[in-house]
Amino acid sequence: MPKISTEQSYPSHGRCSVNTPDNLDQIESGSSHEDQLDPSFTGTGGMSRLSRFMVLVKGWSSHSSQPSDALPLDSTMKSHTEFREAWRAESMSNTRLSDQVRRRNNGQWPLAAYNMNNCNNKDDKKDEKKDEKKPDPPKPPDKKPDEKKPDPPKEVWIIDPATDMYYQWLTIVAVPAFYNLMLLVPRASFNDLQANYVMLWMVLDYTSDVIYYIDTFVRSRTGFLEQGLLVKDPVKLKEHYRAQKQFKYDIISMIPTDLAFIPYGYNNPEFRFNRLGKMARLFEFFDRTETRTNYPNIFRIGNLVLYILIIIHWNACVFYALSKLLGFGSDTWVYPNITDPEMGQLSRKYVYCLYWSTLTLTTIGETPPPVRDIEYLFVVADFLTGVLIFATIVGNVGAMISNMNAARAEFQAKIDSIKQYMEFRKVSKVLEARVVKWFDYLWTEKKTCDEKEVLKNLPDKLKAEIAINVHMETLRKVRIFQDCEAGLLIELVLKLQPQVFSPGDYICKKGDIGREMYIIKEGKLAVVADDGVTQWCVLSDGAYFGDLSILGIKGSKAGNRRTANIRSVGYSDLFALSKDDLMDALTEYPDAKYALEEKGKAILMKDNLIDEELGNKADPKEMENKVLTMETNMEVMTIKFTRMIAEWATYQAKVKQRISNMEARVKPLRQGDG
Repeated sequence: MPKISTEQSYPSHGRCSVNTPDNLDQIESGSSHEDQLDPSFTGTGGMSRLSRFMVLVKGWSSHSSQPSDALPLDSTMKSHTEFREAWRAESMSNTRLSDQVRRRNNGQWPLAAYNMNNCNNKDDKKDEKKDEKKPDPPKPPDKKPDEKKPDPPKEVWIIDPATDMYYQWLTIVAVPAFYNLMLLVPRASFNDLQANYVMLWMVLDYTSDVIYYIDTFVRSRTGFLEQGLLVKDPVKLKEHYRAQKQFKYDIISMIPTDLAFIPYGYNNPEFRFNRLGKMARLFEFFDRTETRTNYPNIFRIGNLVLYILIIIHWNACVFYALSKLLGFGSDTWVYPNITDPEMGQLSRKYVYCLYWSTLTLTTIGETPPPVRDIEYLFVVADFLTGVLIFATIVGNVGAMISNMNAARAEFQAKIDSIKQYMEFRKVSKVLEARVVKWFDYLWTEKKTCDEKEVLKNLPDKLKAEIAINVHMETLRKVRIFQDCEAGLLIELVLKLQPQVFSPGDYICKKGDIGREMYIIKEGKLAVVADDGVTQWCVLSDGAYFGDLSILGIKGSKAGNRRTANIRSVGYSDLFALSKDDLMDALTEYPDAKYALEEKGKAILMKDNLIDEELGNKADPKEMENKVLTMETNMEVMTIKFTRMIAEWATYQAKVKQRISNMEARVKPLRQGDG
């Protein structure tokens, strides 16, 4: 009966790759221990290989058993060679099979390759099948290189221009840019300045060059916004940087023009004028600093003064270079002869040229008249530069100073208009003095700005965040608002109105209708008797009052009337929340409204200030509102019912028409059947 072998369908994981003499000894001795027996000989495959080996040995022994004289030496050597080649081929075949099995055990072959069943018959023809060569198992399919998972993209360093890191790097780049702007021209004009500090200039020059190269790399990795998102793709960043005009200037500023120092010497700094191509980074630093500073007007004035000094500085250097070209002391206009020890000093040279440049550009002083044509042309160019540039700069400075005083001018205009009104209406001098003192307090404490006017250009989200940052802690101190949800508090914070009261002003009086509640931000308020002198208590920062009157709680003995007189002791800053604003906010939060009313009732019951019978009575206004609501709902329902009746009548007419049409079609058919 044939026996089904599942050796290839379920390969063994401990199968050896080659046969060794020790395995053969164990098989001959009949050892059956599984821990000593090689797994390759536990099946029919091992026995077939052993049989082939015995056949080879038998054939070789038959040749070798003949007498040595009967066989020539060549035939003996030939038999030995055939045996070795046969044994080597058998070993190589076994090695290939074992490698294929190992790969199959490692999961490199598909599952279909395992589904092979070999039938080995244990009958008389077993020996004949031993000599048959087994077919090699199919080779595993080669994996295509495309099947490999793509490597995840490597993260590259990108700098966001909106971060502090970018501004700090911009500060670093601005230093060498400003250094080249201020010192390259003087070094090219004043030979002593260049020759006396060669080592210092070399260190500063090449340090600035290194920063320039690094900055070019940073510019190529600087992100930009596309559809509101920061682009981080290095390829796109490089293309964006190359498309900018500044890219050309950056390349020009990195050209190694210092190679010209080899034939001409290092004392020719004019070869480094291409480093001025990085001036855009200096101007960008100025713009970002102006945005970040809290004193933009002062910074703008300082920036303009710096531009004036740079223009005067450069013009002084050009004047000295032109004097050197024409000859020192050759006439009265150029720089005096440097053979004079006093005029030959470096400091005197620069100060003299700076003085001449200032007088010429500002046209506020007399300078020696020019003598030669080129001197006339240079002076004319200086005059035109002074008139155009300095007129523009001075005009900007005047506008900045006016903007700095714009707040004071607007505030003063308000005071003047109120003074004129009080004088026209014959207001008493005492009240007029109080009004003036109140305005003085506002200006001194810097409380003249209108918060709504200042914040009107911001989106609602930013307005809410600013209001939360400024007023949220103050609003949370109120008892009735302590457990409210955040959305309601944000709505209320946006509705708080700042108010300032002068000494002696009454915030509220007993019996007044309560339309606002107040929270003390700064100052002191006194609860006084009806005479206005006796003080019951003093309220300070963080206190609040009037919170229950704006809720309109039913059954309150005081109703919505004030129950005390509150007067300002000094100047007091308060936040006011009106009843209308509170009710508008509560319309979107009905649960919060119910919670506030219950909390207010609990407070009134604790102080015995609520009448439960009165609270349980129906409010006529509330009943009227309910009736109006019901009438409105009835009208809506009547309209809907009328519309439904009309739709039903239309539908009924359509059905009748369809029935009539069907009867007209069926009637001829009946007549034909009859």
